[in-house]
Amino acid sequence: MGQKARVLITVMTYPMPSVTYRELVCTGGVREDGSFIRLYPIDYRYNPPWEWYRKYQWIELDIEKNVKDIRPESFRPTPNAKIEILGPPLSTKDNWCARKRYVFAKGTKTMCGLNGVSQEICSMGIVGVREAIDFKAQPTSRDWKPAWKRLFMQRTLFGPDQKPLEKVPYKFSYVYKCYEPSCPGHNMMIEDWEIGLLYRRMRDKFQDEKIAVQKVKETFLDRICAPDVDTHFYVGTILKHGTWVVIGTFWPKKQP
Repeated sequence: MGQKARVLITVMTYPMPSVTYRELVCTGGVREDGSFIRLYPIDYRYNPPWEWYRKYQWIELDIEKNVKDIRPESFRPTPNAKIEILGPPLSTKDNWCARKRYVFAKGTKTMCGLNGVSQEICSMGIVGVREAIDFKAQPTSRDWKPAWKRLFMQRTLFGPDQKPLEKVPYKFSYVYKCYEPSCPGHNMMIEDWEIGLLYRRMRDKFQDEKIAVQKVKETFLDRICAPDVDTHFYVGTILKHGTWVVIGTFWPKKQP
């Protein structure tokens, strides 16, 4: 049985190949009461342009619980659900006041606290960053694994047109401390779609991967985690392993 939901989009993960779906894009956001919700699968790039939402836009659609996913925040669009975009993105004026109203409605967590909770109870949250220690870029395979490459070829031959999906040849991660007084530090992968797009844009602009990685670091560490910024990370679990990853950032200025 479906239900209509209004969701303020806050995060989108980089597209991944999928055997069941054309590709897997995990979209996250908050409801009007500030509770987190995960929406997938959404074939974002294959949706009509009028359904291409942006971060911090309200959308409305019919959803149902994803019964194959034990995480309480996980829902999926009902069959043939249409996505209605309800207005422009919420403004960053007044130090992101309009966004804070919903993002912080349920308060924040510590990563140390979330690590001790089963993903059957909680699998999404927003955590404050007390200290950003490092930003890492680890080289990884430059192409999709053979099974996914064969899948792309099959879909090109026998199915609808397959849109190119470039693999980013780096794994990016944050090393940071949360606000737990005894926090030993956390090393977490970043799955935010924006980091992949930024890397590709900088690589194409400068025609140099090392420069592109440096530009990404300047944005995600030097700017988003600057000393005068009240940095928060949106975090969520990977279903298969229960591992927490960073799926987005929230970074208004610090206030007295």
